[in-house]
Amino acid sequence: MSAAMETNPVSAFGDWLAATPAAWSAEARDAARAAFVDTIAVSVPGAVHPVTAKVYDAVRDWGAGPSTVIGTGARMAAPWAALVNGTAAHALDFDDNFDPAKAHASAVLVPAILALAEQEGSPGAACIDAYIAGLQILGRAGQGVNPYHRNRGWHATATMGAIGAAAACARLLGLDAAQAAHALSIATSMAGGFMSQFGTDTKPVHAGLAAKAGIVASGLARSGLAAGLGTFDGPTGLNRLMVGPDYETLRDNLVTIDHGQTMRFETATVGEPLLILSSGLKAKRFPNCGSCHRAMDGLQALIGERGFGAADVAAIDVRAPLSHLNNLMYTDPRDAAQAKFSLEYALAVLLLSGNCTLADFEDEAWMRPEVRALYPLVHRHPVDLPEGAFPTEVEVTLTDGRRFATAVSMPAGSIAAPFTEAQLWGKFDGCVSGVLAADARNALRGALESLPDLATAAPLMAPLKGPFA
Repeated sequence: MSAAMETNPVSAFGDWLAATPAAWSAEARDAARAAFVDTIAVSVPGAVHPVTAKVYDAVRDWGAGPSTVIGTGARMAAPWAALVNGTAAHALDFDDNFDPAKAHASAVLVPAILALAEQEGSPGAACIDAYIAGLQILGRAGQGVNPYHRNRGWHATATMGAIGAAAACARLLGLDAAQAAHALSIATSMAGGFMSQFGTDTKPVHAGLAAKAGIVASGLARSGLAAGLGTFDGPTGLNRLMVGPDYETLRDNLVTIDHGQTMRFETATVGEPLLILSSGLKAKRFPNCGSCHRAMDGLQALIGERGFGAADVAAIDVRAPLSHLNNLMYTDPRDAAQAKFSLEYALAVLLLSGNCTLADFEDEAWMRPEVRALYPLVHRHPVDLPEGAFPTEVEVTLTDGRRFATAVSMPAGSIAAPFTEAQLWGKFDGCVSGVLAADARNALRGALESLPDLATAAPLMAPLKGPFA
């Protein structure tokens, strides 16, 4: 049965994964390659982050295998490599966001695909194909439960990410329609993660757990393990269990549809529009929670236009969607993880230096007295509207009484203002410099530039094997 005729989302998505030809446009393939570049870039410094080291230390004796664990000099079984590398990709919160699912997509998909590609000897073109297909299903699954799934405290990187990773891995393995459907269903049994972990070591591990889940689910399905087909939509499907018993009421009373989040699973036209192009990804300019970025872009623009500094500011008023401000729960951060989820810290750093970089989350930078002194200037004004219906408004009041304001609907790095090639590679250089030697950095860049033409993933993973200092 074709996906166009199938109404069960598990089966429809499985049909689509198995039947859709890898005839993607050059634009789609380029966007996928850019996602690999961005994710590998942030994974390099992420690999030496303490949280990644803790995860590696836990799994290092759990089984050698064919897949590279970035920065360690070790190779492990694919699920464990994906767990560690997914954690590395998300450790700095510098990885991209994907609006249809309200998830960090690439930090899940790229580690899962590359670990499995090393196991299977898959070519670069197959990795690109798996990414595009996996992202599509990740988005479609997310649209079926959002916005309330995310708004009620589920971390969609962990929940929808596990399903997207299973889709990508099913595609890479060439599973048939029934096997692909089972892989997606199996993944729901490994999908979990709460926003209460934000600001802790466990939050970045969510990406690694989802990447691991995708490999395990697809492998079990390839081996013939069967799973239920009511796990997405049904009396005990993830829509009702991972939104709430009022799921249907919420769905039927949606007024504003943001990012295609209808709370209905699209089964008639699974692949149209292609989400990597219609929604795109939000690559990050700043290494902190993306819910800060519209406010940060606005403040940075006002500083550039008006030329004021920290000493000139009496107040910064930020009017932003409630969902954004809920993510930024630390008004007085006490460690690096909390600082990444603090609007006050982000804006204070911008006021002082005009930018926010990786160095601002090292060496207890968040405890600088000159930074902390600026926190009381930031005033939050939550607006109970979806982000697509309300731009983030930033108003700066100076000590002389002048006021300047701006509004930002989409941050830099999004489909509205995508990175140029120069910006993409500039971020790459900024991330890997100081961690990779020049020869390894050049080899890695060359492999990423030619990813669609690589015979295997080996040239890409070789410069990443480490050990890193």
